[in-house]
Amino acid sequence: MKVSVIGASGRVGKATAFSLAEENSVNDLVLISRKESIDKVEGEALDMYDALAAKDVNVKITASYDFEDVKGSDVVVLSAGQPRSAGMSRMDVAVPNAKIVAEYSRAIAKFAPDSIILVVTNPVDIMTYVALKASGFDKNKVFGLGNHLDSLRLKNLISQHFNIHVSEIHTRVMGEHGDNMVPIMSSTSIGGILLKYFKGYDDFDMDRTVEKVKNAGNYVIQKKGATEYGPAFAISNIVTIVLNDEKKILTVSAFLESEIEGVENVCLGVPVKLGIKGIERIIPIIMTERERKAFLKAAESVKKATDEVVAEINM
Repeated sequence: MKVSVIGASGRVGKATAFSLAEENSVNDLVLISRKESIDKVEGEALDMYDALAAKDVNVKITASYDFEDVKGSDVVVLSAGQPRSAGMSRMDVAVPNAKIVAEYSRAIAKFAPDSIILVVTNPVDIMTYVALKASGFDKNKVFGLGNHLDSLRLKNLISQHFNIHVSEIHTRVMGEHGDNMVPIMSSTSIGGILLKYFKGYDDFDMDRTVEKVKNAGNYVIQKKGATEYGPAFAISNIVTIVLNDEKKILTVSAFLESEIEGVENVCLGVPVKLGIKGIERIIPIIMTERERKAFLKAAESVKKATDEVVAEINM
């Protein structure tokens, strides 16, 4: 399987590339960067080769600024764009990143028309919409990292609080990858037991935990300048599931056409079944009234912001 990473000179891009290189499902990895960054990306590729040799992993890695090299890609990871600095919101980079995403999405459609596009660039819900419209691809072939990373962060915090192995925690965050994210606590479980029935639940500060998830990216950026490993492994997780046709349900940013709560013409984090063809179907979910209202609020907010960005870039 062939995977291309656009924006491979960035911190998330290079970490994603290395995570993907370790996966047995990828044997051809292309790292695309701007021409002025090609030396750096070539160095990254050489460094990866040395590390992979220690793990007896054999994968072809190509560093390139020529977009034709994405030809034949099964999945293209789109992570190019202006990164956030400490104190910046995802919306602060929306317009400049939308221009970049639109340009690259058209190029992907030209050189890799049969590929699946996984959007990572922030604000990811808006960028997913831009990539979908600019590429002209079917909606099942373009989706964003979205709330999969948020779900993993929430899962980790619940695991730490209850001192239970992370694999036993089953939870989901929906809506916007941002301030209007919606943790679906009503169906969160530990070892098959609903969270509200689990011993120790009374001591669990749900609101504080949700705030930690919302600000997780900013916490990391303030400490070290950028998020890397969390997004990279979440991206690798999604790509591997697609390439291996695993039929797993993850929460990614997907284009809605009334599948959930009548929401349409916007990209939001929702549960989807993923396989080799991308999104096989969007999974409807029963929410509490509070969760439903929060989800509709997220839809309204993201839809308004998306319309503004699309108008600004004249797409």
